[in-house]
Amino acid sequence: MSGDPAKFLSAFAQALAAMALYRDGHPARERAVDIAYQHVQDLQADTPRPLFTFLGDEVVFGHLPLRELKAWDWGKRLAQAGIQRLEFEDQVDREDFEGFLEEVLARLTLSAISTEARQMRRSNIRFGAVGLKGETEFPLEALPTATISFALDEEVDTVRWLQREVQNGGEVHLAEAEAVVRSLAVAMHGDRQIMLPLLQLKEFDQYTTTHSMNVAVLSMAFAEYLGLSASDVRAFGISGLLHDLGKVKIPLDILTKPGKLTDEERALMNEHPVAGARMLLEMDKDLDLAVIVAYEHHIMINGGGYPVLHYARDCHPASKLVHVCDVYDALRTRRPYREAWSFEKTLGYLGERSGLEFDPELSTAFTRMMRQWERQVTVLTDDGSAVGPGANSPRA
Repeated sequence: MSGDPAKFLSAFAQALAAMALYRDGHPARERAVDIAYQHVQDLQADTPRPLFTFLGDEVVFGHLPLRELKAWDWGKRLAQAGIQRLEFEDQVDREDFEGFLEEVLARLTLSAISTEARQMRRSNIRFGAVGLKGETEFPLEALPTATISFALDEEVDTVRWLQREVQNGGEVHLAEAEAVVRSLAVAMHGDRQIMLPLLQLKEFDQYTTTHSMNVAVLSMAFAEYLGLSASDVRAFGISGLLHDLGKVKIPLDILTKPGKLTDEERALMNEHPVAGARMLLEMDKDLDLAVIVAYEHHIMINGGGYPVLHYARDCHPASKLVHVCDVYDALRTRRPYREAWSFEKTLGYLGERSGLEFDPELSTAFTRMMRQWERQVTVLTDDGSAVGPGANSPRA
């Protein structure tokens, strides 16, 4: 019998529903699990390691969106429970499959499951928030409680992998980028109120990765603060994550240079918005907004910045929003050529440059948001955020 991913997911949901209704050993429960397990075997007969991705309204099998399951309610529920990627390895047995279903149900209902049983079970089923194609394990994380763990290690690894793919001439994998953004959004709302999990780089060669993720978080938080729709918040997050993609073409010794850039190095650095927009434009993806933001995020309200415009025009609202978030994180992060700026000094810079570099309404609203949420920012670092004397302007 040929495997059908949509039929498997339907049977999978029915098995979870039956397990929620009937006690262990009940015939209806056993029958539902048996049917779902048979679909797993059918899938593996065609595809040895079936892989599903749940991203908001989208369900993806491998790299193929399952159009018949668009806006599938169970996909949203799984993603919100931290199960965005699901992969079945070879030789999944029924006991393993039923144990996996029990853990999924526990996550969905926030109920307890035996830690000892989880540790004893050797699973051939991998799942988690985000994973790389065969490169890392999807973690069997602790069950969610009132707060969420801000580890984000897999998301960092995924963004680095995306950047390496582009650096080596590959394409932007939108499904992976969306998975990172979805995971960041879940982390932001982990304690049922907005939280900003920001990364502090441990090594300077990781700057582009951590900065991109921080700008994505700040952009989504700011868009939500402004009352934008969920789809806009997600789109702004993708744009923030990819805004500096052009930097993958800049030599690392220039990106991490401790001193002032030469005129030639500055010219090369200033090419990254155009380079990033060009790379995104060449992808056969729905990345129009990301293209615009990548191109415009260093253009100032007064017409300055780069790339230099041949005629005056207003930038897209998303570009202006990401610009504020981009500069804020650049100043708040320790760099090879300066220490991180303090919270007050950074907000002071945004105020001083309001109407010149930044949209006045956006800079004012962003400052208001950060003052309101200052105590709700979780900085992921070993030794805390470094604060010290800064340069006169950011090298974002």
